[in-house]
Amino acid sequence: MKPLERLGEARTPNGSVLQLYRHDGAYLIRADGVELMSTRRHLSEDKLAEFACAPLAAKPKVRVLIGGLGLGFTLREALRRLGADAEVWVAELVAEVIEWNANPEYALSAEAMADPRVRIVHQDVVKVLKDNPGRFDAIMLDTDNGPDGMIMKENSRLYATKGLAATITALRPGGVIAYWSVSADPSFVGALQRVGLTVESHSVRAHATSGPWHTLYVASMKNV
Repeated sequence: MKPLERLGEARTPNGSVLQLYRHDGAYLIRADGVELMSTRRHLSEDKLAEFACAPLAAKPKVRVLIGGLGLGFTLREALRRLGADAEVWVAELVAEVIEWNANPEYALSAEAMADPRVRIVHQDVVKVLKDNPGRFDAIMLDTDNGPDGMIMKENSRLYATKGLAATITALRPGGVIAYWSVSADPSFVGALQRVGLTVESHSVRAHATSGPWHTLYVASMKNV
């Protein structure tokens, strides 16, 4: 049996411990011992970018924001979907997560992060949203386990009323917000609708043929 190799450790501002592991060629991140993500199961992270970015493929000079770098799958899919003149911002709170992805010794995101379209922002995504009103054509939010079942308490603000308002304010007219969630959360759908958004829900597996089902919410402003 091949060993589980610990490659790095970090702490979030609220004290949660993140650890990067490698096992049999795959990489995974755990938060306080609970697996958050793995390179073996990432289809739902790919689909998050597909739903948000596919409608923008032919649009010039789009700017999108990804909240949470993770293992880089949403970033890489966004780059595949968008044009050469796009800007892809990634807000990541934990500096070590950025370092892990940028490390060329790991099979993660060094190449994607070197793409001239990419801007990595070492900052809480809520602050990035508040500081950039009307800037983004699409916002993709994949922090922790989504609105339900969060492991790191600092992420809860993003899904509260003020966080939703900041996200909407950061959109350009006609923009969309795509949320990743570990499971279906009807109460969060209601919260999105109460702030004036229409919501489409999509169930997507973690892997094309196996693994748990995750939920993606694609939200946009109601037509008036």
